[in-house]
Amino acid sequence: MIRFGNTGSQYCSFCGKPADDTRHMVAAPSGNIFICDKCVAVCQSILDEEEHSVSPIEMNDVPSPKEFKSFLDQYVIGQDDAKKALSVAVYNHYKRMSNSVASRQEKDVKIEKSNILLIGPTGSGKTLLAKTLAQRLKVPFAIADATTLTEAGYVGEDVENVLLKLINAADGNIAAAERGIIFIDEIDKISRKSENTSITRDVSGEGVQQALLKIIEGTKASVPPQGGRKHPNQEMIEIDTTNILFILGGAFVGLDKIIEQRTAEHVMGFGSNVGSMTEEQRMALLNQACPDDLVKFGLIPELIGRMPITVALKELTKDDLVSILTQPKNAITKQFEASFAIDDVDLTFTDDAIEEIANIAIKQKTGARGLRAIVEKILMDFMFEVPSIKGKKALEVTKEIVQSKKIENIESLLQIQKTA
Repeated sequence: MIRFGNTGSQYCSFCGKPADDTRHMVAAPSGNIFICDKCVAVCQSILDEEEHSVSPIEMNDVPSPKEFKSFLDQYVIGQDDAKKALSVAVYNHYKRMSNSVASRQEKDVKIEKSNILLIGPTGSGKTLLAKTLAQRLKVPFAIADATTLTEAGYVGEDVENVLLKLINAADGNIAAAERGIIFIDEIDKISRKSENTSITRDVSGEGVQQALLKIIEGTKASVPPQGGRKHPNQEMIEIDTTNILFILGGAFVGLDKIIEQRTAEHVMGFGSNVGSMTEEQRMALLNQACPDDLVKFGLIPELIGRMPITVALKELTKDDLVSILTQPKNAITKQFEASFAIDDVDLTFTDDAIEEIANIAIKQKTGARGLRAIVEKILMDFMFEVPSIKGKKALEVTKEIVQSKKIENIESLLQIQKTA
């Protein structure tokens, strides 16, 4: 057993000083190497500083709004209005956090953070926009699903688990997590069941909204490291949410009708034009959403007040989906081409095939999120057979292959160059 000692023959291997009444030694397992208690304390303080220190965000490290949008353009197709709004909001948020700006502000002036609400149909790019912003800033990023959250004390996840995901994304570094970004999806699914206050508790709707208020606004929250309340004696992790940027997203199906009722002169019978709107008109209508509209939808006023920036995303068109398949740096077709190249296959897609894949996604109403699943299904038989076929190969995916329910003869569609 390793013990403290004060024998005169013991010398610290770090500072070289001998053991005495004020300097005690810890022996290594080998017994011939020692370190004094003072050097142990110094080493521990260095480790603590490295673990908890995060360099402050300087304005030189934060891209301008134009640079933000240019970066988003490389990964996200369309949604220019949303990109501009997000770029400005994120820039202002990290500008507010930077020491250079804070030092110039008067002590009695405090810039509050501006959390963001994204409104758009499934597959329109809400999650991708938030994730790409975090990637550019190199800050911890966490995604949470609002539908799994319930009020504390009920079956389901507590809202503190949202913060735990961010801490885990920061590898346990609390200081890094305190400047991260949290994206809470499906926020519209926790809307109040009715506009009137209910006698019974709405534990997965209004109850969750109430629980989210403090952490979104900014507070020192206690987070259970193992999640939930199953371990009441566990030591809590404290995290300050003041500088965490919250981006909330949801489809908000039916919100356009609520706004239409407020803004249109004729909303009944033949005068109603809700169903005949173009996607651009619908997005313009959603961008007119005011707090009263969101309250009627089912969000509580206190939560709306903590999300001052509201941005609407439009449903993706066929041309948008075609661009998503081919243009971004990590486009789906490029990913499959790289994957097939590992098996010596030169994979290409014809223009007709790309358009047909986009048509299928539109019919399925899955947006950009469904594109990968469609391409996976088309290429499944090829991915099963190709690794067993030797030699350099070429495969051209045509419209006929996309429309085929089953590929009968794989080798007949491959151009195979046999190895010598």
